Amino acid sequence: MSSATLSPAAARSDTPIPLRAHLRHTGALIRRNLLWIRQDPESMFDAILFPVVFTLLFVYVFGGSIGQSLGGGQDQYVQYVVPGLMAMMGMNMAQGVGTGFNQDFNSGVMDRFRSLPIGRGSVLFAKIAVELMRMLFATVVLMVVALLVGYDINSWSGLLASVGLSAVFGSALMWVFLTLGVVMKSAQSVQAMGFLVLMPLQFGSSIFAPTASMPGWLQSFTDYNPLSALADTARGLMQGGPVAHDLWVTLIWSVGLTAVMAPVAIHKFRTKS
Repeated sequence: MSSATLSPAAARSDTPIPLRAHLRHTGALIRRNLLWIRQDPESMFDAILFPVVFTLLFVYVFGGSIGQSLGGGQDQYVQYVVPGLMAMMGMNMAQGVGTGFNQDFNSGVMDRFRSLPIGRGSVLFAKIAVELMRMLFATVVLMVVALLVGYDINSWSGLLASVGLSAVFGSALMWVFLTLGVVMKSAQSVQAMGFLVLMPLQFGSSIFAPTASMPGWLQSFTDYNPLSALADTARGLMQGGPVAHDLWVTLIWSVGLTAVMAPVAIHKFRTKS
């Protein structure tokens, strides 16, 4: 029976959908989202420009002074900041998925999806899958720019592990922003909330500079900041050094956020009127 012959009540029923059907629905929605990007290439501007702008900005504006505090110069700072910027990729892409999700609601696209006999979680999983692809593309751009400004890749396996860990943490954050995309009234509200949450996490961490010179109260915050753990893990994997503690902290945050926010996001999506 085609979806066109289903009544709204039937389409919105809670009839269990087999796992195989969920996967098929998710694949179809991933293809739909990729086709949308193909029709609107401007939607990739953030994935292209963000790594370029941030890398050049921090390397050439702050690299000399912070590099001296690291015992070197600009070259030393490049080795420090690039793994940190990689840790930011998933976080910034996560904000974008919440904004886009909210725009789909306001344009009526989500009402159409929710009228179809498809798994409700499939819509959200497809969004996350496509956003992870955008994150990987942004990471490739970041590494190209990093190599041009002098970054040395000491461990290719460590680089791949860092990318995978950033994707895991980024996907966990996406559930938070998908929830915001459902409950907030406008895309501007999602962006504003994301700014208020992400800016303290970004700059109150070890992404851009070592935390040793920060005030004691701020160091206490950075100790529990998952972005510090993610950035320090990436540095350890890519440059060499201990990673066990920070790796476990990052994984615990990722699993915790996903376990709490994924059910909330799916529930809010199902019940949004």
